Amino acid sequence: MLAQDCPGKRDLQNSIQQAHKLLSSQESSYLQSLRALRKKLHLLQDSVARRPAKPKNYTCPDLEPPVNGRKLGKTLFAGHEVHFICDAGFELLGSETRQCKDSLSWSGHPAVCKDIDECLSSPCANGGSCTDEVKGFSCVCAQGWAGPSCDSPTPTFFVNVMNTSPAGEASSLPQSHSSAFLRQPRCRQTQGTTHCTCEPGFSISGRDHSVCTDIDECELFHTGQAGRLCLHTCVNTAGGYRCSCPAGYDLTRDGRNCKDIDECGSGQNNCTREQLCINTYGGFQCVKVECPQMRNASYAKTSPTRCERNPCPGSSRTCSQAPGSVSHHHLSVVSGLSAPRVVFRVSAVRMIGDSLRFALLGGRAHRFFTVRRSDRQTGELLLTRPVPGPATLDLQVEMSELERGELLGRYITKITIFVSPYEF
Repeated sequence: MLAQDCPGKRDLQNSIQQAHKLLSSQESSYLQSLRALRKKLHLLQDSVARRPAKPKNYTCPDLEPPVNGRKLGKTLFAGHEVHFICDAGFELLGSETRQCKDSLSWSGHPAVCKDIDECLSSPCANGGSCTDEVKGFSCVCAQGWAGPSCDSPTPTFFVNVMNTSPAGEASSLPQSHSSAFLRQPRCRQTQGTTHCTCEPGFSISGRDHSVCTDIDECELFHTGQAGRLCLHTCVNTAGGYRCSCPAGYDLTRDGRNCKDIDECGSGQNNCTREQLCINTYGGFQCVKVECPQMRNASYAKTSPTRCERNPCPGSSRTCSQAPGSVSHHHLSVVSGLSAPRVVFRVSAVRMIGDSLRFALLGGRAHRFFTVRRSDRQTGELLLTRPVPGPATLDLQVEMSELERGELLGRYITKITIFVSPYEF
């Protein structure tokens, strides 16, 4: 080996110093992990020491699912929950969620699935009578109306009687009307009297009652007990009408209502691979989730919608007080959604501390939302008043974990709500 290939004394000293620094950094990180683990073990030990001894049979009694409903959850140990849902056409009375308490009794009240009386909302319009049925209702419509909800007018023939022609003589009708919204009536002679009728969708008119004029159903049935003929836009046609929907919606089979198009599920979007496609009512949004940039803490993306904080240096208190995780969620709602109602839940999967605290952070969303606790481990985002669309609201729900009042960790859930311009 040549002499010039051997490292000098100064180079060796620099290399050794770099190795010392790397070792010190690894040792600091290792010690921080050990301290965090030791703290959790102490908290767990205290929790076990405070917990009363369990009896031999340390499970809550089994709960049967309600008739016409289902039970979700099979674990019966203290701290676990079961949930109840009802079949279509039934509403839940009692507690939707029940938790097995330390006393080995269930929280809340027994769940019962009661048949929904659809007739309470008066679904039969225009004087129709309603009969409640299991998972539905039926209407007996008054004369002149038809359809499942008695909101479609039946074809009407308008008759005019003119005693102007001798018996057996055919009436003479003008031939000058060429507009698509005008028709000639059909007339016949009976014992010297002329009877004229119009086809459905037209009414007889004119100075001499010799022309049938189109009925504008869109104008005639725009308001009233029956409501509008179309959910969105009604277009009058010769002898009838047709409905249309805004961009982002398809017309349903009944020809009157509008159904949202799922651009994300059908591939009708231009979102890139780095973006999430969020379907909204009447459209879609391309969203790119990025981890927060903080001076004393760094984050790594662990899923398309979640960022976890990297380990903190042992001496950095500001880093340890930064959120341990930041999750992103996106919701789509219609304009004017009725309130109050729960729109989102935040829950701790595992608890180390003795309590959780939930808070709604900043933003103009305070006018429409609040946060409340539903049980020991769950907070609910509650819509308190309808939100007119179109609008995009950004909210942050903070969940803080405490042990005897001391902060153990903070977790942020960012929720973006896309409000449609329409009420459907």
